[in-house]
Amino acid sequence: MDKAFIKGLRLIEALAVSETPRGVTDLATELKYTKSNVHRLLTTLQQQGYVRQIPPHSTYELTTRLWELGSHVIRRMDLVAVARPAMTRLAEQTGETVHLSVLDDTDVIYLDKIESEHHIRAHTRVGQRAPAWSVATGKAMLAHKPDSHLERFVPHFKPYTATSRASLEELREDVASARSNGYAIVLHGEWREGIAAVACAILGPSGDLVGAIGMSGPDSRIKRKQLKDFSPYVVEAARSIETALGRPRRG
Repeated sequence: MDKAFIKGLRLIEALAVSETPRGVTDLATELKYTKSNVHRLLTTLQQQGYVRQIPPHSTYELTTRLWELGSHVIRRMDLVAVARPAMTRLAEQTGETVHLSVLDDTDVIYLDKIESEHHIRAHTRVGQRAPAWSVATGKAMLAHKPDSHLERFVPHFKPYTATSRASLEELREDVASARSNGYAIVLHGEWREGIAAVACAILGPSGDLVGAIGMSGPDSRIKRKQLKDFSPYVVEAARSIETALGRPRRG
């Protein structure tokens, strides 16, 4: 057990429930820490953006950083509940596996999933991460990021499969295609062998990127034509989720 980490959490909790900024001596007395220990923890939290010092009496209070992190968690929980009807409908329309994902730096995280009834299907799990540049939901979300965002992938490129995109130039091509089409496709597995997929980004009420919905299955069953045929269903599912989140309907 990391005692320093636990002490830091207790300090955050004490600041969170306090009505006013707190001083080092005050906190040390309440938590039964030494003043030097409290000062060191506060300095670390301040450097990481979780605490700010209030002049002129050297008291401390939490910043909104914790609220920002918590709002991401709440939004994800809300997104899963709101997206379920659209996911269910998309699974019925396509007969394939449906994913709900969010972007986390260079990865996507699968928040929810509806399995295909086919024996041969895409194998992923809720909570799993995947490289954003190699999956359809990731490419769909990257289409709503500035071009400069793509540069962070350069140190991470690796050939997961024979068809993996392994350069910034190739990723830019895929993202440009996703922007033009309004959805992203993967014809042959770039992260896992033999997987074809199509996905569309989900935007929030203010146009902010919220996540992406996509369907996938074996490329032995799903060819380019099938992906093109399925793409309107995927786009409509994304639009339906956006409307439920309060975003005005796009044309």
